[in-house]
Amino acid sequence: MNKPLPVLTKAYPMVLTLLVSAAGGGVAILLGLPAGWLMGGALAVALAAIAGLPMVMPDRLRDLAFLLIGMSMGASVSPDSLGLIASWPLTIAALALELLLIVAVTGWMLAKLFRLDRGTAYLSAFPGHLSFVLGIASSGVGNPRQIVIIQVIRILLLTICVPIGAVFLPIAHFAPVVRTDYLDVWQLLALAGGCAAVGLVFVRLKVPAGFVLGAMAASMAAKLSGLYVAAMPVPLVTLTFVLTGALIGSRFAGISRGELLTAAKGGVAATATTVAIVSVVAWLASLVVDMPYGQIWLGLAPGALEGMGALGIALGYDTGFIAAHHVLRLLMLTLAIPTVVMVIKRRETATIGS
Repeated sequence: MNKPLPVLTKAYPMVLTLLVSAAGGGVAILLGLPAGWLMGGALAVALAAIAGLPMVMPDRLRDLAFLLIGMSMGASVSPDSLGLIASWPLTIAALALELLLIVAVTGWMLAKLFRLDRGTAYLSAFPGHLSFVLGIASSGVGNPRQIVIIQVIRILLLTICVPIGAVFLPIAHFAPVVRTDYLDVWQLLALAGGCAAVGLVFVRLKVPAGFVLGAMAASMAAKLSGLYVAAMPVPLVTLTFVLTGALIGSRFAGISRGELLTAAKGGVAATATTVAIVSVVAWLASLVVDMPYGQIWLGLAPGALEGMGALGIALGYDTGFIAAHHVLRLLMLTLAIPTVVMVIKRRETATIGS
């Protein structure tokens, strides 16, 4: 008789998280903000988590969000966008330059101005690959809790600031093409099954952001090969944004207010420095590459792939370009992070020895 109660109790935090995300997104939409469902949801869930409410995203629900993001990104790729690949080497070079500047400048700033130890400062400065960064931090390099807070603040602020910037700054964004033909239920189920299968293969192969990228690869391949031409239903895209907002905001769960206040200044300063570097490098790239500045910015932005990809969909940009550059960023960081950590350890050893 009382058996359903434990199930309802267990489901309550998840349902509450989704309701908070939907409410925040709805308010942002009423205010007329671009990508309102995403940025409004992320902000609302983050504030609720900081206030102590149980904001959670179970692994299965997180995987569903990744699947829908990948499907939507693949469905948003236009065949015409493939003609832009010839200009990618220039933006890839800009990406490498940007990463070098971000790590060097932000790491130095966090160490000198905020008195963080070198390990914490430089691991907090890396723009992405959070799981890899935390794996290294857990081995005794840096303070894992401070690194998490600074990195999560970066992801949240980027998700919030990009749509606001699209309103107040002269950055062109393009409304997605209005479609009248949408995938039916059976087409969606078939596409979701293929995307999930390829996503699992990518995860097994340890591809960075494997589930998102696998789903996107399957969805894009199916579209470009002519297996489908219709668009994702609007309610499903909205659900994708609500889930992604909940996913981003729920990363603040478990962080105490004291810990947040301690690391918040460094997190905001690190994010501001990163945004300034990305903005300048993206602007320089836009002078020689025939692409919208906002699209280049999102491709170079050091946010989570799922968040930046969802913003690309909402703002009408080429999601193939954005995804490719985020994968390359993660691969570059895979090589750069151990290298920088080795340098830090050698300097600490030399300091102790002297």
